[in-house]
Amino acid sequence: MATSKTNIFYPGSLRSGAIVGAFLFALCDGSAVATDERPSSDTPPHIVFFLTDDMRFDAMGCAGNPIVQTPRIDRLASEGTMFRNSFVTTSICMTSRASFLTGQYESRHRITDFNMPLSAEAFAETFPALLRQAGYYTGFVGKWGIGGALPTEQFDYFSGFPGQGRYFEEGDPEHLTRKLTRQALQFLDEVPSGRPLLLCISYKAPHAQDQAERQFPPDPAYETLYRDVTIPVPVTATPEAFATLPEFLQRSEGRTRWERRFATPEMYQETVKDYYRLVTGVDASVGTILDRLKQDGLDERTVVIFTSDNGFYLGEHGLAGKWFMHEESIRIPLIVRDPRTPTTVRGRQVDAMALNIDLAPTILELADLDVPDAMQGRSLASWLRGGSPAWRTEFFYEHTFDYASRIPPCEGVRTDRYKYVRYVQADPVYEALFDLGQDPHEQHNLAGDPARSALLDELRESWKRWRQKVR
Repeated sequence: MATSKTNIFYPGSLRSGAIVGAFLFALCDGSAVATDERPSSDTPPHIVFFLTDDMRFDAMGCAGNPIVQTPRIDRLASEGTMFRNSFVTTSICMTSRASFLTGQYESRHRITDFNMPLSAEAFAETFPALLRQAGYYTGFVGKWGIGGALPTEQFDYFSGFPGQGRYFEEGDPEHLTRKLTRQALQFLDEVPSGRPLLLCISYKAPHAQDQAERQFPPDPAYETLYRDVTIPVPVTATPEAFATLPEFLQRSEGRTRWERRFATPEMYQETVKDYYRLVTGVDASVGTILDRLKQDGLDERTVVIFTSDNGFYLGEHGLAGKWFMHEESIRIPLIVRDPRTPTTVRGRQVDAMALNIDLAPTILELADLDVPDAMQGRSLASWLRGGSPAWRTEFFYEHTFDYASRIPPCEGVRTDRYKYVRYVQADPVYEALFDLGQDPHEQHNLAGDPARSALLDELRESWKRWRQKVR
């Protein structure tokens, strides 16, 4: 394989603190409006799809985080569209990744555990397969995350790994994020002239190295970053908030992992700082790849998507991990930059609900390809062009993987204002109802409030309709 023509840029030191964070937030607040219009092109766009692992919706400067440093992701938001209410329909890596590829709910694609592969028939209707069939030169780098044999023959370039991977291999000082960046540049070296490209780069970061003593080991370049910062503790990271959870959640894997990461104030500070260091490492990788596209004259023809496979608890509700239906677990970052859109709508921030199942139909529409009937998501392309189409006001959530009864399965419905959660294997069934307008941190379960009984009945019926519909 060809060697990279571009050096990877990792800054040796970066400033931290509220001043930098405030600047980055201002950079992508959408207030700046350019005046020129760029004509659309009939040439198929290049597409680069960045997928992080366990990255929260608010772990970016452009999402209002005053501490974490993500200047290149923030710049991407200022040049594209940021969806502020983006969610996964199942918060666990293998299921969510299958949903990104297929545009389908878990109930349809049936990837419900780590060993289940996509069938050949199912893969044939994923966005990478359809783009390749249409003439795209396709590449995949990083964590595959779905069971079965690696799809080495289903991409023109494949440098993926099974399972969770490791940030550092024994005897190898190169951090995994840096390694994936180098492999992505190698793919760009090998794209044939005249072919549209699809690059999927799937990071491990900022996922934990679960069995390691240090759960979130960063690249050494970022070892001292955030050293002098004090991370604010979430309002629900308290014994009182944890005590409001049902007993089966208090005994869940979410609490077990909390004990490894957040059990003391010192552990909390070091864990979150390492998590942020991994995010900043991803930001540097994104910048290196975008710089390479610009160097090669491809950036003005390249649609760039940045998102994550699910969210992540940083101690909220006394939990760690994801899986359950709290906002910290199901909300994800989503930024899409299409250079063909008018400059007057760049930097737009959209509040409409976007889902991980929307990305496959969006990519196909942007490439001017037909969307298979089996896809259940909706294309976001109209929002990228500045439109405000009639849109969903609720979505269905499902999570069936129970990890030896350590992750209680749940389903529910999340509307613009309310959230209904149902732990389907609890005996008796446990329900939760939250008014997100009045209680954004989900501290007060209203399911037992007689004044909310009509609303509870309404959302329970909506849940029944949805679970039948998605199947």
